[in-house]
Amino acid sequence: MASVHSSATIRPTKRELLEGVLGGPVEVLGSYRFDDPDGAVGIEAFVVKSDARLQHVVFTYRGAPVDEGEASLVSTMEHSELGPRWVYDGTTDPVAVECFRRALLGEQSQAILEMWEHGELVGTREPSVRLSATGGAAPDGASVRILRVLGEEAAGPSLAAQWESGQAVVARLEG
Repeated sequence: MASVHSSATIRPTKRELLEGVLGGPVEVLGSYRFDDPDGAVGIEAFVVKSDARLQHVVFTYRGAPVDEGEASLVSTMEHSELGPRWVYDGTTDPVAVECFRRALLGEQSQAILEMWEHGELVGTREPSVRLSATGGAAPDGASVRILRVLGEEAAGPSLAAQWESGQAVVARLEG
């Protein structure tokens, strides 16, 4: 389960990070998370509208920087509960890519959100974006493609996201 610290302050905010990555104002339509099996990396994806286009942005949050070239650094942030965080482009982060691969193959579900307040678990919350894996068997040697601009059709194994006002394929396996 992904932990959400509801009383925490984060600087810069996630909206500010999204606007920095996309170069302008965004409307956040929803988000979802994956659990890192090792529990070290936070993985969060957002479906946003930016300049009338649907976009998919994946961030990973780490407690320490990774080796250069392993993933693309987006920013650093200060989390009042967890301390400094290094924020990476999840489409290049190997931990996130493996979570997407497992989700595409039906081996991993998205995370349920645990709500924490002042160090105490106060409940759980369903994500605002629901995922479902579709398609068939993965082609030999298939690679994960995490889509950034949404609206493409997908043949074969794909990961579809559904939120209150829409749906789109957010990742697929390509041979």
